[in-house]
Amino acid sequence: MSDDVETETKGKTKGRRPLTLRRTETGAVKQSFSHGRSKTVVVETKRRRVLSPKKDAPADAAGEASKPAAKPAAAKAAAGKPAPSSGADARAKSRADAPAPERKKATVLRTLSDDEKNARAEALVKARRDKQERDRREAAERAEREAREAEERARLDAERKRIAEEEAKRAKEAEERRRAEEEAKRALEEEELERKRRSAAKADQKDVRTTDAGAPPAEQDNPLAQLGGRLKTRRKGGDDRRDSKAKEAPRRRSGKLTIANALDDEERQRSLASVKRAREREKLARQQRGDGSRVVRDVVIPETITVQELAARMSMRAVDLVKELMKQGQMVTANAVLDADTAQLVAEDLGHSVKRVAEADVEEGLGGAPDAAADMKPRPPVVTIMGHVDHGKTSLLDAMRQTDVVAGEAGGITQHIGAYQVDLGDDRKITFLDTPGHAAFTQMRARGAQVTDIIVLVVAADDSIMPQTEEAISHAKAAGAPIIVAINKVDKPDANPDKVRTDLLQHEIQVESLGGEIQDVAVSALKKTNLDGLQEAILLQAELLELKANPDRSAEGAVVEARLDKGRGAVATVLVQRGTLQRGDVLVVGSEWGKVRAMTDDKGRNVSEAGPAFPVEILGLNGVPEPGDTFYVVENEARAREVAEFRQRKRKEKQAAKSSGTSLEQMMAQLQDAEIKELPIVIKGDVQGSIEAIVGSLEKMSTDEVRVRVLHTGVGGISESDVILAGASKAPVIGFNVRANKQARDEAERDGVEIRYYSVIYDLIDDIKGVLSGMLEPELRETFLGNAEILEVFNISKIGKVAGCRVTEGSVRRGAKVRLIRDNVVIHEGELSQLKRFKDDVQDVPMGQECGMSFANYDDLKAGDVIECFAVEKVTRTL
Repeated sequence: MSDDVETETKGKTKGRRPLTLRRTETGAVKQSFSHGRSKTVVVETKRRRVLSPKKDAPADAAGEASKPAAKPAAAKAAAGKPAPSSGADARAKSRADAPAPERKKATVLRTLSDDEKNARAEALVKARRDKQERDRREAAERAEREAREAEERARLDAERKRIAEEEAKRAKEAEERRRAEEEAKRALEEEELERKRRSAAKADQKDVRTTDAGAPPAEQDNPLAQLGGRLKTRRKGGDDRRDSKAKEAPRRRSGKLTIANALDDEERQRSLASVKRAREREKLARQQRGDGSRVVRDVVIPETITVQELAARMSMRAVDLVKELMKQGQMVTANAVLDADTAQLVAEDLGHSVKRVAEADVEEGLGGAPDAAADMKPRPPVVTIMGHVDHGKTSLLDAMRQTDVVAGEAGGITQHIGAYQVDLGDDRKITFLDTPGHAAFTQMRARGAQVTDIIVLVVAADDSIMPQTEEAISHAKAAGAPIIVAINKVDKPDANPDKVRTDLLQHEIQVESLGGEIQDVAVSALKKTNLDGLQEAILLQAELLELKANPDRSAEGAVVEARLDKGRGAVATVLVQRGTLQRGDVLVVGSEWGKVRAMTDDKGRNVSEAGPAFPVEILGLNGVPEPGDTFYVVENEARAREVAEFRQRKRKEKQAAKSSGTSLEQMMAQLQDAEIKELPIVIKGDVQGSIEAIVGSLEKMSTDEVRVRVLHTGVGGISESDVILAGASKAPVIGFNVRANKQARDEAERDGVEIRYYSVIYDLIDDIKGVLSGMLEPELRETFLGNAEILEVFNISKIGKVAGCRVTEGSVRRGAKVRLIRDNVVIHEGELSQLKRFKDDVQDVPMGQECGMSFANYDDLKAGDVIECFAVEKVTRTL
């Protein structure tokens, strides 16, 4: 197929051209196909729009003027060239005939507005600022990268230095080992030479004796002949020694070492192990020679000791001691544990002197010697305020201290022991211990009574004697402390102080107004009336007791309360009983120990020392001690650590002994415990005393069917480990005046562990009691419904035996429990499977009517039997 291109230019319109959007040129292209077919296609040619400034207009005009002149030249040049092909000729002709594009007029660019200029300026400023920020960030990253590289280089240098030092150390050790081996080898060679020299000398002496004995009589009588023979023998022996010495010179083994060569080698030397064994044998032989007596030592034997440790204390080998014990019929090993009696018998049989010590001897000397009377000085009295809950103990103490402690107590009740000191002036001071009055805090009140000098029994004038008042009187009598009765709330309209004085007679307390010796003071903590009278009564009683202590000695006292503070660690409130406690003292408190880092008084002021009867809070213990523990100041930390570790070990052994069951009684108790339903809980509290009171109250709620099992108790906030422990045992976590941290809360949410917070012990005990009540099996209560007598028994196929009955008493109900009674003996107990009347199933049948009954899975029915119908209902039980 060939294409014939023909371009036809349209007639130019003279005059003004019409306005169009864009200037185009059109043409026609004729296409020829095979078989004489052809087609004309219209083609549009678009011209590119050219914009030029106005000042270039003359130049463009000149260019337009020069273009017609250039056309003849182009035509001439085209004439001089050879004629192109038909297609090319057509295309060239089309280009030549096409009208020349006209140059458009130059357009003028418009000027920018103020907003655009401002926008561009802001863009430039922003770009500059972004560039500065980017440069600053890159500089910071570069500095950080350089710092990391410098740190890495320093680390690599330190690592190289350490490796070099280790290599030098290893090289030094290798050199020392090599020298030691060379010295040992040299010593071995010298010993071998010495041994051979002694053997040769013995052989020479034997040869001389043999020569003398075997000589003829003439030579025996001739001393010259004898001398000559000896000289020959000695010379011969000397030659042999020289030959053997030359022969025994160490030489390097050459060739391949085989078993045959090693066995045939006559010059093989002894090994280093053989030399060591020989030296040990010689040392043992030297010890057994002499005068035959052993080294006598003073052997200290504790309550239990291992065979190896006993042998070390007697300076003998454990193997020899095992042999001695086997001779006595005891088959033991080196790690076997011996009791003190057996160890003493063995040591005495071997000739040693024995000193028996007990493990508890580490506690000897903690309390120190008794104080001399000349060293005693007066001290303030320690007064414990006791009484029933809500009788105004803390309020009375607040009135004397001019503070408000009650406002800070949860629920308005005291749940901790508080220690305070009141200064009355004229060098007169009184130390007060405030105890809780709730029934759960029995042990707290008992501790308060043990460390006190005087007990103030607070009784409300409107309530008179209450249960905890009686308990406080019992504690006071057990402690042997004098009692001062403070009758509080006398300002109330219904107050009756005389009734209180009369009721106290029932408990063998006779006040002075009734002819007794016990002081009683009527006070009002709210109105602050007659507080001076109470203070005077306390000071008078203290003068009668003549309270004294030695302040110039190591401190000793009791722990009143202890807790775990988040920022300060273990905090213990202690009461110094004798001596002076100073900052920096090392002390043992129960199974804990520590160094006093700081001391504060009851008002929060730092103090450097605390004398007798002075309550302080101390920091620096490694753990939270138990309330009621006695603290002692010791000479150094080693002694304190030794005593604390011994007490911790004893406490763990005691706990292990409780859990282990070896006797038949303990095994039976464990079997019974396996049938008891348990409520596991984890308890965390603010102070040790509160936890002790909570655990004691929960243990009292335990019965033969349900009980509370305390998995863990601790002082301080609820941690993640507490939640994990509770989750493993499916137990709730009880927080008393403490809270859980974020990690513990997240863990509890993941594991589904319940965390309950309490601030009043009443609520905690009530909730736990409700849970235990729900765990109790319900009580089954039986209710009689009616009796029916069997008149006839019918045997029906596919159903079994059916009893025709008449209800003689009450009513019979379908689905109820029934008993079959024959001759007044119960022979079956089950359920009614069917109850019919006139072929119809009914729910119940009243007295006097007849019905048909059948039992589930029971067919032994006879006429004359009595069917007793009853219902069983479950009744919820409570503790």
